[in-house]
Amino acid sequence: MGKPLTVALRTILALVLAGSLFVQVRMVPLLSIDLEEAGTEPGVRILALVIVVLGIVTVQVTLVCVWRLLAMVRRGTVFSPAAFRYVDVIFGAVAAASVLVFALAVMLAPGDAAPGIVLLICGASLLIAGVALIILVLRALLAQAVARDAEANQLRAELGEVI
Repeated sequence: MGKPLTVALRTILALVLAGSLFVQVRMVPLLSIDLEEAGTEPGVRILALVIVVLGIVTVQVTLVCVWRLLAMVRRGTVFSPAAFRYVDVIFGAVAAASVLVFALAVMLAPGDAAPGIVLLICGASLLIAGVALIILVLRALLAQAVARDAEANQLRAELGEVI
């Protein structure tokens, strides 16, 4: 991975993280005010805000883990067991985001929301769950790469002893 690509990815990660912090600090309180002015029940309003905040947290956790994996790529240590920790956390965050989006659909279903909107939100939840499954496939590929790297290191050591 080249330096320009690494810098570009880190720039995007930093901008998205800054944007998510702005949304948490500035936009969520405004959403709360809008929901209150719309006459939303307090329980529903609190549940919606919790879902939004937790959804933002899942994005932030994913960003931090990708940043850490990017640092491992730069150091050449991504093919190590330490990388699994970050991949597992990313999987958990994406799976949690899927559940949160589905919870939002369930919350909206009995209200005034159009059935098509609820169905679209359920579809988004399914799509996010699919991304989580793709992450599991990539984790399996990482496991194979780590095993091959360990095997190659062992063969190099044996070859070094022979020579």
